[in-house]
Amino acid sequence: MSKQSILGRVTTLIRANINSIIDSAEDPEKMIDQLIRDYTNNIADAESAIAETIGNLRLLEQDHAEDVKTAGEWGRKALAASAKADEMRAAGNATDADKFDNLAKVALQRQITAENEATAAAPMIATQQEVTEKLKNGLAGMKEKLKQLQTKRAELVARAKTAEAQNRVADAVKSIDVLDPTSDLGRFEEKIRRQEALARGKQEVAASSLDSQFNELENFEVVTEVEARLAALKSGNAPQALEQ
Repeated sequence: MSKQSILGRVTTLIRANINSIIDSAEDPEKMIDQLIRDYTNNIADAESAIAETIGNLRLLEQDHAEDVKTAGEWGRKALAASAKADEMRAAGNATDADKFDNLAKVALQRQITAENEATAAAPMIATQQEVTEKLKNGLAGMKEKLKQLQTKRAELVARAKTAEAQNRVADAVKSIDVLDPTSDLGRFEEKIRRQEALARGKQEVAASSLDSQFNELENFEVVTEVEARLAALKSGNAPQALEQ
């Protein structure tokens, strides 16, 4: 895959509105997981592209530096040959002077070639540097967004667990609502009330039975008194009547 294609994907992911994507998803957690996979994969691609781009850039820079160095060396050789030709010509040796001038021309030609190569490489180096910087910035941006996604996922999972716990508590509280006669506690209270009522009923029954026994005892005492007085009458020892 070309670096430009990777750079395009990086740019798209950097500009993506993560919150909007997650909010509009039917299953936010599943969407976050997919985004985490996308960013992780593209980070790996971007790192590979950056490594390759930097490698190529370093080669271009080395070649450029070599061309500049070579151009400088040929320039010095051309200068030395030209100076030698002038020296020969001044000494009246025209043949050797022409030979050194020709060497100077050859050196100058090679200097020009090296300079042209260095000049041609400059835009390529600039382009590679620009792509490298964009990929580096994009990589940093994607890593930051990946952290946001991971934080968002942890937050979402925590919220889901909290909501689940709150629902369980709410259900538990509802099941023991003392005002609800259908709740477990309400039914238990009603059972106790019935038992209390039964106990009161038994107490009243017991009390009623006890009163009846005392009434019978009082009636027995009256009968006994009557029998005693009758016996006294028959024996002539009847008790005197109470004075008015």
